[in-house]
Amino acid sequence: MQYIIKETERGFLFKKGQFERMLEPGIHRVLGRSECRILPLNEPLTDAFDEAMLTRLLKDETFRRSVDVCEVGNAQLALHERDGRFVNALETGRHIFWKAAGAHRFTHYDLDTPEVPDTLPRHICDALCDDDWMTAYRIPEHAKGMLLFDGRLARVLEPGVYYFWSGGVDVDCELADTRLQQLTITGQEILTKDKVSVRLNFVCSYRITDFVSMYKEIRDYAGQFHIAAQMAARECVAVRTLDELLSDREVIAAEILAQLQKKAQAMYLDVTEAGIRDIILPGEVRDIMNTVLIAEKRAQANVITRREEVASTRSLLNTARMMEENKTLYKLKELEYLERICENVGNLSVGGGDLLVQLREILGVRG
Repeated sequence: MQYIIKETERGFLFKKGQFERMLEPGIHRVLGRSECRILPLNEPLTDAFDEAMLTRLLKDETFRRSVDVCEVGNAQLALHERDGRFVNALETGRHIFWKAAGAHRFTHYDLDTPEVPDTLPRHICDALCDDDWMTAYRIPEHAKGMLLFDGRLARVLEPGVYYFWSGGVDVDCELADTRLQQLTITGQEILTKDKVSVRLNFVCSYRITDFVSMYKEIRDYAGQFHIAAQMAARECVAVRTLDELLSDREVIAAEILAQLQKKAQAMYLDVTEAGIRDIILPGEVRDIMNTVLIAEKRAQANVITRREEVASTRSLLNTARMMEENKTLYKLKELEYLERICENVGNLSVGGGDLLVQLREILGVRG
C-alpha cells in the first residue's frame, strides 16, 4: 500500500492493530495489510490518543524527537506558549505537541500558592479568567479589600486589580469602604421628660479606622452602630422636656456626638459629626403649639401697634408745641394744608373776605 504524508501532517502506521512506526512527510510504500492514521500538526496528540498509546508512542525514537512533552502534576497548572504567543492553560496530565508546529514553551505554576505573580501579563490573566483558571478582584479607589484564604484573613488589599489561581486554595475578598459614610435614623420615637412622644430624624457621619480589627471582632458593624446611635439619641432626649428639646437642639446634638464617639471607638469607627435634622410632634401637640405661636405673634403685633400709636401721638404733640411757640412755623403749616387742598380740589371760589380766615374755617383751625 502507498501512503502520502504532507508537510503539515504526520502518519502512524499500524499492522494488525499494533503500532509499527511513525511516517514523516513523503510517499511511503508498505508491504502487506496495514493501516495508517494521519494527523495534522496543529492539533495536540493528547486529543488523538489515549494515555496508554501515548506511552507506547514515546518509545519510538523518531516520534520522541518530533514532539515536546509537558508533564503537569497535581495541584499544578502549565501555561502553553507557541512561538512566543500564549495559547492556553494545561491541566494535570501529560500534554504532547509537535515541534514542527512551532517553538513550544511551558511555564508551571503551583495552585497551592494562590497569588498570581506580577510578571504574568494582564492580557493572559484576563484570558485565564474567562476560562475560569483565575479569579480577578478589583478594589476601587474608595475601598480596601479583606483577602481571605480558606476563610482566614491573609492581608489587606489596596486599590487595584489582583489575580488568584482557581482550583487550589479557596480565595475570597470582602470590600470595606474607606469613604466618609452617613447614617440616617428616621422616625425614632422617644418619650420626653414631660411625657410627650416625639419622633426624631437623626443624622451622623463616620468612617472606618481599623479594617482588620473590625473584620476579626465586629459582626455587622453597620447594624450595631445603628443601634448605638438610637440609644445615644434616646438617652439625651429622654432627660429633657419638650420645650428644652425644641430650644436646645444644638446642645443635644453635641451630647449625642460625644456619646457616639465613645461607643464608636470600640467598633473601630470615627464619628465626625452628628445632628438632629427634624423633630416631629404629635398632631394634638402640634395644634397646641401652633395656637400658642399665633397668640404670641398677635400679642407682639399689638405691642408694636401700640408702640407706633404712642410714637405718632408724641410726634403730633411735639409738632403742636413747636407751632405754638413759633408763628412762622404756624404759617408754614397753614400753607402746607393749603397745598394739600389745592392738590385735591379742582376749582375753589372765594366770595369775599380774608382767604386765610376762610381756609382756617374750612380746616377748623382757630386764629
